[in-house]
Amino acid sequence: MSTHTHTPTHTDQPSAPSAPSTTLRDVIGLDNRPARLGESALIMIDFQNTYRTGVMALDGAETALAAGARLLRRARAAGTPVVHLLNDGGENTPYDIRDRIGAISDEVAPVDGEAVVVKQFPNSFHATELEKTLADLGFAAGSGRDLVLAGFMTHMCVNYTTQGAFNLGYRPTVVAEATATRSLTAPDGTVLSAAALQSAALTSIIDLFGTVVPTVDALPA
Repeated sequence: MSTHTHTPTHTDQPSAPSAPSTTLRDVIGLDNRPARLGESALIMIDFQNTYRTGVMALDGAETALAAGARLLRRARAAGTPVVHLLNDGGENTPYDIRDRIGAISDEVAPVDGEAVVVKQFPNSFHATELEKTLADLGFAAGSGRDLVLAGFMTHMCVNYTTQGAFNLGYRPTVVAEATATRSLTAPDGTVLSAAALQSAALTSIIDLFGTVVPTVDALPA
């Protein structure tokens, strides 16, 4: 008698989904309309020279910085309150705010009257004056007010600051072209490109924590 055993022909690779899953925002009924710049506060996250050269240089940093400069000009013209953030990593690090390497880039440097908040964690609200600064500008936590966010790095401080804003009851909107990140090694040892990580980080934001517009020009006035 034959004892032939059938061998399955399927592969171990999962098939691609036929359609995207419903976002958590849609499941719980959150508003997906992006912020209007003239009704928001602009949060400029870590636009430091740190990310333009050396070990922390980001793919697309110059393009994102140029977009950030355009966004800042629009905000100033609209009378939008602006808060600049910069990460202080200490002396002799790429984040040394006492040195040129850690300074905010000239293209988006603060002007008189614009708040500057120093931070040391990816979530810019953690152990900083950001929440109080926003409250003093009329954007108190829990108010449902709109925040527009841009800066570096997309998967790190932009992502976690957006989550922090969401958790405090703000409505954050991220301007994608004014953000950038870098390639990293994945858990399986392969290289995850900056473009892939950028896309994943922005996608994780739109699943729950906020909305994302692709360009500065796509942000409603």
